[in-house]
Parts: sequence; C-alpha cells; structure tokens
Amino acid sequence: MNSIAEMAFGYAAAVDLREINPVKQAVVSGRLKKVRRLTMGGNEAIAKGALEAGARFFGGYPITPSTEMLEYCATRIFGHGGSYLQMEDEIASIAAAIGASLGGVKAFTATSGPGFSLKQENLGYACLVEIPLVVIDVMRGGPSTGGPTDVGQSDVMQARWGTHGDHPIVAIAPHTVQECWEETVRAFNIAEKYRTPVLVLPDAKVSQMKEPLILPSLAEVPTVNRLQPAGSPDRYEAFGPSATGVPPLAAFGQGYRTHFTGLYHNRRGLPTADPKMIGELLKRIHAKLDTPQARLDIRKTEEFLCDDAEVLVVAYGITARAAKDAVLQARRDGIKAGLVRPITLWPSDKETIIKRLAAAKRVIVAEVNLGQYRLEIERLGYEMARRENRVPPEIVGVHRVDTLLISPRDIVEEIRNKGATPPYRSPTSERTAEEMRKEPK
Repeated sequence: MNSIAEMAFGYAAAVDLREINPVKQAVVSGRLKKVRRLTMGGNEAIAKGALEAGARFFGGYPITPSTEMLEYCATRIFGHGGSYLQMEDEIASIAAAIGASLGGVKAFTATSGPGFSLKQENLGYACLVEIPLVVIDVMRGGPSTGGPTDVGQSDVMQARWGTHGDHPIVAIAPHTVQECWEETVRAFNIAEKYRTPVLVLPDAKVSQMKEPLILPSLAEVPTVNRLQPAGSPDRYEAFGPSATGVPPLAAFGQGYRTHFTGLYHNRRGLPTADPKMIGELLKRIHAKLDTPQARLDIRKTEEFLCDDAEVLVVAYGITARAAKDAVLQARRDGIKAGLVRPITLWPSDKETIIKRLAAAKRVIVAEVNLGQYRLEIERLGYEMARRENRVPPEIVGVHRVDTLLISPRDIVEEIRNKGATPPYRSPTSERTAEEMRKEPK
C-alpha cells in the first residue's frame, strides 16, 4: 500500500482490521477465499503477526511469561531477512528497537511486569520523537516481581501513564489467540501510519493458551508502511507540519539530515526553548491520534447484546471471555445484560462507551486488578452525565488480585445483585456481600 487512500485501514484489503473478528468477517463476506489454519499459543501468534506485518528487528530480554516471543524470533526472524538481538537488559532492548526503527525497519520488543517498568523512560523518548514502535507487555501479577507465572491485568494504568509528561499512547488488549495475531498486525499498521509507539497488552492467560487460528495468505495480510519524505533533503523537517499531522520519516543513511533528541525540539529536531514551538510540538503529537481518520483506525470496541442492555458489563482481555458467558446467562435469567469490550484501551473509545453508558441503569467493570479501567469508565460516566444533565449510572467493580481468574459466576452474581453491593466487590473476600448485608448495624 503506497497511496494515502490505501493507507486508510482496510480500504484496499480483503481483511479490514478495524472490524471485530476481521479475518472471520472477510471469510464470511467472501472477500477472503483462501486461509491458513493452524494452532499455536498467544505469544507465538503475536510474534508471527509481527513478522508477517513486516517487522524485521526484535530486541528483547527473556522474562516470564513473554519469553516465547523472543524464542520465536530467535529461530525465525532471520528467514524473513531480519535481525534479532538478545540485549543485556530491558532498557537496552527497547533502545535497540528504537534505533532499528530509526534505521528504517519495523521493530518491536516484548516484556512483562518489572521489565515494562524498566522500559518507561525510553518509551517516553519514543513518544516525543515519534518513533514507529511496537512494545508487547504480557500482563502478569504484581507489583514488583509478584507472580511471574500468574495472570494479571494490572498494567493498564501504567500503559497510559507509566512514562512522565503529557504523552499520547495507543494500547490494545487482545482476548483470544486469534486476536493476538490480528491486533499485532494492526498495532504495527498504527505505529507506522501515525509514527507512534503502540502497546499490545495480552494478559498471561491469553499469551500462554493455545487455540486454533484462521489467517489470510501472506499476500493478503494488510500492511502499512511509514510515509517517506519526497522533497529535497535540504527542506526536510522530521517534525514539521503535514496534512495528517504525521511528518514523513527518513531512515538514517538516506541522505536526509535530522536530529533526534529527548529534549523539546524544533521542526528539524534541534533542541529549542521557544514556548510557541514546544506547545506546537506537544499539541501536534496528541492531535494526530485524534483526527476523524485516526479515531476510525485506532479506537476499536466490541459491543455484545448492548442495544437493549440495562445492565452493562465492561471487560477486556481474558476477563471478557467470562463476561460474555455471564451476559448470556443473565439473558437466560431474563436480565437485559450486555457487554462492552474495549479492544483499544488507550485512547479509550469514548463515544462508543458513552453511548452505552447513557442507556444503562447499572454498569459492572470486571478486571483482574483493583479497578484500574473502572476509573476510566467512571470518568466517561460523569462526562456523559454532564452532557445530558443527568445522574450517571451506578458503576461497580468485580475485581481479583489473588492470581485467579474472574469466573462467569462472579459476574453473574454481581448482575443479579441489582445494586445491593458497594462499588467494590472482590469474589475472594472472606465475607460475601450477602453476609455483609445480614450483619447487625
């Protein structure tokens, strides 16, 4: 895909990655005639998706439960004409990937838990310097070393705010092995088209489970490449204005002179103390991800049985699988329940979520942490209330941090409680909500 029109996701491809279940939809619609069928784990599907999206550099450091990606690339990336480096630590891993991207190739790194913490400074650098980059963070138990082999969804807020400063970020949470492949390809396309780091946040269960996949042929994998400068090298501005807000990016060695610094910089990349130039830079790197086209490409949410839902469940990743079962059980019980599954966690799909919050009487946010994304849902609930001059719906949470998954039963019990519980309930508390209600005041 070379033209700007083709760079809009899916316009020239059989598989439209903006859709929910895009490969399946392409098969059902008849757009995709031939597929590859295989079974693999989530980590391998991510690495495979990266290579098939055009990634030609992986810089990593082994850390549970993401190491299978490193191993996959170590044995396969050379066959794609790429390079692999096992670095001395997590900091060097993301630094190497940044350097490879500036060298003109699609690059990624993978980590988990404390490794993600170590990458934050260089992630902030990539945000300010607008480096196309994909970072995989397999979410596990924490904080600190926590549970290296345990499930968690506790990096959600770190993904958004982990590095300092006002920075934009894109973060995507797959909930099946199929989505691990699909959303990794989409992550690379977003990173390349919008010149920005993109995070993929599978949780440990999704990354470790094995499931069947249906993939398009290699020729039909929809890929996007970064915009290259077309004018004279003398006039090249690596951080200049453009129609889309995304400047073209020349690779080192192409004859275009520029400078990449973590300091505030001008349009040529040189350090600046000009307040006008600094404000222009920071506002532009946010605005480029909030254009109508960017919102269409980046923000993605599954809505399941939401049209008449009075009880709305919000869940992502592995927890969304339990939530979907819970919604179906509630429907069998005569309760009008629905599921909103944010696939793109950041930036949040604000308008879709607000539309569903406006119709709900009660909202349940289920996640394997103590309520991180619930804070974003509460924020959007209050924004909806201000728009419509009304009281926001009750928003409660079902959360676990004991290394175990949230079950469909945990969510069904909260759906049936009909507002009788406080805004936080852990399925593992020693006293159940019912027991607490029966206690003398």
